[in-house]
Amino acid sequence: MRIPFDTLRSEFLRILIKLNMHPAKAEQCATIFAENSRDGVYTHGLNRFPVFVELIKEGLIRIDAEPVLENHLGMIEQWNGNYAAGVLNAGHCMQRAIDLAKKNGIGCVAIRDTNHWMRGGTYGWQAAEAGCIGICFTNTIANVPPWGGIDPRLGNNPLIIAVPRKDGHVVLDMAVSQYSFGKLMQYQANNEELPLPGGYDSEGNLSTDPAAIMESKRILPIGFWKGSGLSLMLDLLVTILSQGRSTEKITESKKEAGVSQVFIAIHQPDTEMNHQLIEQILDYAKSSRPEKEGGKISYPGENTLRTRERNIKEGIPVDETIWNKVLSL
Repeated sequence: MRIPFDTLRSEFLRILIKLNMHPAKAEQCATIFAENSRDGVYTHGLNRFPVFVELIKEGLIRIDAEPVLENHLGMIEQWNGNYAAGVLNAGHCMQRAIDLAKKNGIGCVAIRDTNHWMRGGTYGWQAAEAGCIGICFTNTIANVPPWGGIDPRLGNNPLIIAVPRKDGHVVLDMAVSQYSFGKLMQYQANNEELPLPGGYDSEGNLSTDPAAIMESKRILPIGFWKGSGLSLMLDLLVTILSQGRSTEKITESKKEAGVSQVFIAIHQPDTEMNHQLIEQILDYAKSSRPEKEGGKISYPGENTLRTRERNIKEGIPVDETIWNKVLSL
């Protein structure tokens, strides 16, 4: 089942207006959720929207709140998100980082007491569209065991790096686990095995069964101990820079709210030399022989552009059960 982009956005907007969100904020949120699904990140588009609505109803997302600047330290700013919608806070902070970068060459904006930003890549694309290199990361509730451990003590802390490019921005959007929980749920809902092991079952064996992994709560960090270390470092950085809550403190509340995030923008002149360097690097990577006949090497973000083009043309594929749930809200 496929739904036109405008229909999806309109339904999101209708529901948010019904929840008494300010029309301008509702428009921004609805657009971001629809764009996430348009770009193929269904786990943080339509599929996540009912959860977003529940968090508003529970008061964990405060629809009337605004982020407040707490400290300005040259090219660094610290903000308090006041538990406003994470997608709005994140867009605001990346824009502040862009503004600082265009003035100073680089800008770093950290925010505490904010909420889930949904698809982190949204803010990488935002920076790239503004002609800036973008780097952003967030902490989360504990859902990844540290390497050598069994109990979750690390967040599945996403890292985004974006480089602007004329013929399609290069945007890496990655969690520190092999598969995000949203992706595990998607495979489970489709009754599919994972292509590669994504965690451990209750017996401590590497598994491709998403249900078994979620039951054991032992999701696999990327690069094994390397992903574990990266998650810890990202938590340290966002907590120190924002003066906000760490993964431990977020986890104590049992709800993934009041997280900490960092947004960095770097502005460089739009020169032919930079274009040539980017194309040289991408061309070299793509010159590798494909593993399978007819296979293709893609740079980060390239498949997103293909998916976006197809979904705009053909409509966005939706889970019919979730779509009907949204229609009933």
